[in-house]
Amino acid sequence: MDKITDVQSEALAAVEAAVNLDELQQVRIKYLGKKGAIQALMSEMKSLPREEKPAFGQKVNVCKQTVTEAVEAAAAKLEAKALEEQLINDRLDITLPGVRRETGTIHPLHMIQQEIEDLFVGMGYKIAEGPEVEEDYYNFELANIPKDHPAREMQDTFYIDPNTLLRTHTTAMQMRELEKAKGKTPIKLICPGKVYRRDDDDATHSHQFTQCEGLVVGEHITLADLKGTLEFMANRMFGEGRQIRFRPSYFPFTEPSVEVDVSCPFCNGKGCNVCKGSGWIEILGAGMVHPHVLEMNGFDSEKCTGFAFGVGLERVAMLKYGIDDIRNFYTNDQRFLKTFDRFD
Repeated sequence: MDKITDVQSEALAAVEAAVNLDELQQVRIKYLGKKGAIQALMSEMKSLPREEKPAFGQKVNVCKQTVTEAVEAAAAKLEAKALEEQLINDRLDITLPGVRRETGTIHPLHMIQQEIEDLFVGMGYKIAEGPEVEEDYYNFELANIPKDHPAREMQDTFYIDPNTLLRTHTTAMQMRELEKAKGKTPIKLICPGKVYRRDDDDATHSHQFTQCEGLVVGEHITLADLKGTLEFMANRMFGEGRQIRFRPSYFPFTEPSVEVDVSCPFCNGKGCNVCKGSGWIEILGAGMVHPHVLEMNGFDSEKCTGFAFGVGLERVAMLKYGIDDIRNFYTNDQRFLKTFDRFD
């Protein structure tokens, strides 16, 4: 019995002497652990006479409970003391000025793309997607540009192998959609995406740029439908009152083909340095879908007609926002991009 009293006294003294939680944990293990001093007292019970065992066991339990309560009380005090010290050490000076977190902005090309997508989705068009690494078959052949066609020289191509390339125009996406339709009409879609051509980068040219092409195929589609669609787009993108004009041109996948000019939004057609005094700015190419393109994709060119157009989004953004160097879109200069922060 005296041994129990001694162990209890030692344990309580050790608890009192612990100055931090680590020391208190060592005391807990030493006296209350499975191999601790109090558990060792319980193992001595087997050597006692039967009549002494109940009193001995009861006293050991009291000792264990007393030491446990002392450890828990000391732990609560030490935890409170540690928290107080931490609060003192980590105290914030609320008089210091705050740090403004820099936020990202919507890229001007994405802004233009979203505007065009919203415009055409509102007219019932769907948005088509396709691979940037494309097959020659979809990029050229189905677009009426066979391997010996001189128009291939108009588009300097990044070839991966003789039949695989980085797409030179989003017309490839149109061809995939025509093939998927299997001759069924109507078709109304736009195809926005990156395209790639071998070109020397300068203020107005880039080896990578963004196109958005449109395609409509059905019965009784005319050049007047194309003009009305593009005039609506010009008024939405460059402001009300814009007029457009067609100039004859050539594209292998359209016949007839036209270059499309919009009346200058900066001078209202009077002539300025942006439109070089002409009052007009070229914005895109377009035309009626070539009958051969329709036939190659399973459409009856006697019943079906269609129109297509393609616009460079960098060209639209440069005109709309007064940007004079296409390379600004790709250099990730925060000073440039911050000017388009619509949330400021």
